Amino acid sequence: MHHFNYQHGELYCEEVPLRRIAEETGTPAYIYSSATLTRHYQAFDHSFADIPHLTCFSVKALSNLAILRLFSRLGSGFDIVSGGELYRVEQAGGDFQKVVYSGVSKTEPELEYALSKGILFFNVESEGELELLNQVAGRLGKKTPVALRINPDIDPQTHAHISTGLKVNKFGIELGQAKSLFRDWKKYPHLELCGVDCHIGSQLLRMEPIVEALSFLVKLVGELRGMGLEIKYLDLGGGLGITYNSEHPPLPGEYAAEISEMAKASGCKLILEPGRVIAGNAGVLLLQVSFLKENSLKRFIIADGGMNDLIRPALYGSYHEVWPVTQKPDQPGSLADLVGPICESADFLARDRVFPELKRGELLAVMSAGAYGFVMASNYNGQPLPAEVLVSGRDFHVIREREKYSDLTRLEKIPEFLDGK
Repeated sequence: MHHFNYQHGELYCEEVPLRRIAEETGTPAYIYSSATLTRHYQAFDHSFADIPHLTCFSVKALSNLAILRLFSRLGSGFDIVSGGELYRVEQAGGDFQKVVYSGVSKTEPELEYALSKGILFFNVESEGELELLNQVAGRLGKKTPVALRINPDIDPQTHAHISTGLKVNKFGIELGQAKSLFRDWKKYPHLELCGVDCHIGSQLLRMEPIVEALSFLVKLVGELRGMGLEIKYLDLGGGLGITYNSEHPPLPGEYAAEISEMAKASGCKLILEPGRVIAGNAGVLLLQVSFLKENSLKRFIIADGGMNDLIRPALYGSYHEVWPVTQKPDQPGSLADLVGPICESADFLARDRVFPELKRGELLAVMSAGAYGFVMASNYNGQPLPAEVLVSGRDFHVIREREKYSDLTRLEKIPEFLDGK
């Protein structure tokens, strides 16, 4: 469920008409519903109320400070994959003892930063990282909690670009190598083994791969305890899918019902890292029609935002519904491509979709754009990043200003040798 709906023929976010936001902030703009974010977080977290758990919102899905502050106030922890994401959590007032740090290429300065903040634990993804973290922790006089991220070679049955649990993927450690590291744990005196971790992919639409991954981890926890190792946390990652078009993913309650008994039997605290399932349908990308164009084969709706603002259709071939801000119920419509301003043939947001007749200046909302939308936006073709807006009831707040042209070159310098004649 989300809080984007038509009222008297006009599209609203909660109690705010999107047209008003466009008039006051311009387009393109990302619009988020605080009521939807809150509802989705609580629906997910409360589904696991009967077992020890920690819900860590995946910062890579949506990282605006206001959004992170909202989740922090709801009691959320955070799943991070970089020092920059840890900095965002810090600036948003997040609890470091609810932060888990994954990612395959943590640098030494990033490890030092996270160690200085006392995060809950690191999800280590390679033997080299284990050795470096042990060295850095020793130099700083610390002993830090660590979980190993295991690659279980389980097919998540999702898009290849967002599959993370197969041997061909760069993530995690193979089971045989991991068991060798567990046996030799005394080699790492500055690391406290506290858990095991597994994340098999994103936009998961079936429970079978998730249950298989959990069963794999529970069995491993039993083996490790048999070796005398204390395992406190079982991190199942995130990845639960949402409806973009006609998908029917498990609801959070169904997800919890399927895995809770097995997780409880492990004797571990369950760590969950949802991102898309909370944020995906809580945001839209608001665009304005720039031009209408037609040739002998195609009809094009050219908007002021494109793959630079929302790259998912170009990168993954993903589907996003597109709603006109003003309803057109009596117009049957015809096939068209919704494209943007970027000089790439891959610059499209919808292809061969039925659109009503539109005019220059009309507004469109690209739906389900709350996750992996703004966070993947770029300045390609010299395009300033769009504004971000958070709606709360009858009010809206600009939580990131639209970039200006001056922002595009703010960090660049022309060396002196180019100033002379």
